Amino acid sequence: MLTLGIETSCDDTAAAVLKDSDTLLSSVLSSQDQIHTRFGGVVPELASRQHLEAIVPIVHEALNRAGVTLKDIDLIAVTQGPGLIGSLLVGFSYAKALSYVTKIPFIGVDHMAGHLLAAFLEEDKPDFPYIALIVSGGTSSIYLAQSHTSFSLLGRTRDDAAGEAFDKVAKLLGLPYPGGPRVSAEAMAGNRSAIKFPRAWLGRSLSFPGASDTKPSLAIGHSCAIPGTRDTKPSLAIEEESLDFSFSGLKTAVLNHCNHAKQMGIPLQLADICASFQEAIVDVLVEKTMLAAMRHNVQTIVLGGGVSANPRLREAMSSRCQLEGKAFFVPRPSFCTDNGAMIAMAGFYYSRESVPGSYEQDVYSRSQL
Repeated sequence: MLTLGIETSCDDTAAAVLKDSDTLLSSVLSSQDQIHTRFGGVVPELASRQHLEAIVPIVHEALNRAGVTLKDIDLIAVTQGPGLIGSLLVGFSYAKALSYVTKIPFIGVDHMAGHLLAAFLEEDKPDFPYIALIVSGGTSSIYLAQSHTSFSLLGRTRDDAAGEAFDKVAKLLGLPYPGGPRVSAEAMAGNRSAIKFPRAWLGRSLSFPGASDTKPSLAIGHSCAIPGTRDTKPSLAIEEESLDFSFSGLKTAVLNHCNHAKQMGIPLQLADICASFQEAIVDVLVEKTMLAAMRHNVQTIVLGGGVSANPRLREAMSSRCQLEGKAFFVPRPSFCTDNGAMIAMAGFYYSRESVPGSYEQDVYSRSQL
């Protein structure tokens, strides 16, 4: 079975051809970074116009590289949401029109499902169930994946997504768009412990005087002494810990640090700021993921989304999984960012359990998962 995958959820136009569920014949992407850099972020109207120009050549290139034609394609899988409505409409309308003319069935795919399954594009594949941390410019979410089509949302961001926080802090520091890779590059030369930026654990209702605020307790059924008392009280059970994320306060802390340094006439240590900021995000992402794995007794961790290409996050998650004896899977960076291959794979699995899409369907801005 040959599946043509089309992805236009944000500012990348992508297409891929997948054979069955595990043989990728081609994957092509057109980036708009150069267009949006001068604006410091994605301009939705410009993104939509660029998709209109790029989608036909990109799809044709994907077919050519795969050595096939539209007559060979059995299914068209296309991102239906979430994302920028204008961008989504270009890809989804194109896929429906292509399906109508060629009589090839199409299926709308949730973009998050693509990221959740991206690890299966690699030779070494995870087993179900697994805990998936999906982090990008639009989302920071933790899922329990029970099959190729069954996912349960366990936690999500309450405000800024991790990638959004990276981009906003990069802009604050005068770094060009896209901000995430720039912050990561600067952080490599910095001291992760130079600045104690806050970690928003959310829902940690107990506080022990003198205790560190950098890590939540993951113990179950143990007890701990509270300084100044003769009693012992049970440590905070993992059921009381929230799996949601919040990074807006961290962004504000970076702004306050920079403003204070300027008022005092202290030169900004850019590398240290980036390293400390990045570490604050990585700490929370890793701890919450491990908390979810412990809570659901899952031994496999999967990382996905654009921010999962961050070297420090990959390193920290890998080290923690090794320490905890858990299997860790993360796709190569080109499969972490938006791509047509993951959409083709998700479409392949969903097509086996649902009817093809109808021409009356429309795009959506919020994930259905």
